[in-house]
Amino acid sequence: MAQRATWATRLGFLVAAIGSAVGLGNIWQFPFKTAANGGAVFLVVYLIAVVGIGLPTLLAEFVIGRRTQTNAVDAFRKLGYPKLRVIGAFGAFIGFWIVSYYSVVGGWVGRYVIGSLRGAYFSAPQQYFGSIAVGPDAIFFHGLFMAVTVGVVALGVNSGIERATKVMVPSIVVLMIALAGWAATRPGAMAGYDYFLDPQFGTLVANAGDIVPFAVGQAFFTLSLGMAIMITYSSYVGGDTSLLVDGGIVVVMNTLIGVLAGLVVFPVLFANNVDPATSGPDALFVAMANAFSQVPGGRFLGALFFGVVLIAALSSAISLLEVVVSYASDHASASRPRVALLTGSTLFVLGIPSAWDSAWLGWFDTLAYKLFLPLSVLLLLIFVGWILADEAVDQLLQGSDNRWLGSLWLWTVRTVVIVAVIGTLALGLETLLLGGDIVPPL
Repeated sequence: MAQRATWATRLGFLVAAIGSAVGLGNIWQFPFKTAANGGAVFLVVYLIAVVGIGLPTLLAEFVIGRRTQTNAVDAFRKLGYPKLRVIGAFGAFIGFWIVSYYSVVGGWVGRYVIGSLRGAYFSAPQQYFGSIAVGPDAIFFHGLFMAVTVGVVALGVNSGIERATKVMVPSIVVLMIALAGWAATRPGAMAGYDYFLDPQFGTLVANAGDIVPFAVGQAFFTLSLGMAIMITYSSYVGGDTSLLVDGGIVVVMNTLIGVLAGLVVFPVLFANNVDPATSGPDALFVAMANAFSQVPGGRFLGALFFGVVLIAALSSAISLLEVVVSYASDHASASRPRVALLTGSTLFVLGIPSAWDSAWLGWFDTLAYKLFLPLSVLLLLIFVGWILADEAVDQLLQGSDNRWLGSLWLWTVRTVVIVAVIGTLALGLETLLLGGDIVPPL
């Protein structure tokens, strides 16, 4: 078996982890989840979830990965708990599940980059989205997006993932700031800021069963938690890195870009008289396309915006695919490129229903948010907080001497975070069962 790869630099790990977190979850899902769940009040719950639940959970995944220096499934065996490999396997399964439909949306984005340059959607944005979102064209671009993802992962940790994300992440940040500045100049932008930044807490009281699970699920999704990604990425990290510092950097950058996405999308929605509460998953595409069709230089601006979204989508898809490829590469005699190709091909097939009918995409996404992610995170937190315990603290504090901070983290995981995730899972299950969303759209 070949020697396991490591990140060439600490910066390489950071940009890869940030790149995984900063994806469609931030730029596509965050605005429309915010819109569908009360606007600014969703943002408040999300920010609380990111800091209070997301960061401790991120550190828990970092601890397992660096301590074991192996893939997410074998990590539990190496720690001395072989029967609990099911926790790592479940996380890998969720990543597999998510990337299958994530790739479909990535295909939409790629199509919109081309459509922007041609002005293809300018005359009828809604009809254009309907024509490309499902059917044979959607399947083709889903396959194209998956092929690019496979190509990067096949090149390996250093030559593929690290090199690509070092370009992708700074590009996303710079371009999103520029787009937020442009959105601020749009007529009606202030109403968008009010909707996004002025919370109405009565909405939370009336709709907690929907808002809380989606906000916590959004925190998990955007930080790439519960999918075995951060276990995998931190398994390539050396022992001299401060996980506390790196975890904080990842959370801050992820949150910053999510908020920037809202500062781009909501001013544009209100400037074009689009009701954000009813815009749904196509808001990013239809509303933004409508805006670009009405401004000078719209083709360039549209290509720029959707180009940023495409880069973000690829950075996350790469990390999702790497989880499975990492496990297979540690066990199979086949080369990494061959493993990546086989895995990507399987994912392409799994994603065909979502590309053919958007009802399937919604079903995959709802189960991921309300059931799979909180359940995966709960199992991981119980293991780290109550089984690994002091060993987890020792690993966390390598590169740091803040013993009291390690104890605070451990007891936060054991109590507040676990209770919050249980509550989130219960609310999610309730709405799934009452709404009938648990049944596939046959």
